[in-house]
Amino acid sequence: MSERKGQITMKGKPLTLLGEPVRRGRKGPDFKVLANDLSVAKLAQLKGKVCIICSVPSLDTSVCDTETRKFNEHAAALGDDIAVWVISMDLPFAQRRWCGAAGIDKVKTFSDHRDASFAKAYGVLIKELRLLARAVFVLDKKGIIRYTQLVKEVSQEPDYDAALKAAKELL
Repeated sequence: MSERKGQITMKGKPLTLLGEPVRRGRKGPDFKVLANDLSVAKLAQLKGKVCIICSVPSLDTSVCDTETRKFNEHAAALGDDIAVWVISMDLPFAQRRWCGAAGIDKVKTFSDHRDASFAKAYGVLIKELRLLARAVFVLDKKGIIRYTQLVKEVSQEPDYDAALKAAKELL
């Protein structure tokens, strides 16, 4: 597995990402993550929908909390043809509890804790922490990656407007 050093930082400290980064214009690699009910979810389930996939380090941090809440607010206005998934290493039980407390009802959260399948396939596994880097991927209805953003500083929020614009343009 490839290592990419210094692509991101946490509080200014360089970190190492594992896995190959995905590229625009290519098919999004499949992956297996766990839903909050412990069922397996795969990218193939999103065929026919535009998809915004956000990877975050942990829903229990302030920036990840804010990001997920903002995407949840926007998801309500996006309609049924756009799915928003947030993936972290948090356990499914913790994600379900967090979603209930935060009132998250449009975004779906998934856990990559078991195999880091998503993290490795999309090149966002932080070697030093075994957490996911903050990133946003937008895939079209055929599963082709049309937008990517790897947030350089983990403690910063992504560019919501650019991701949402990319998704809306694919409808």
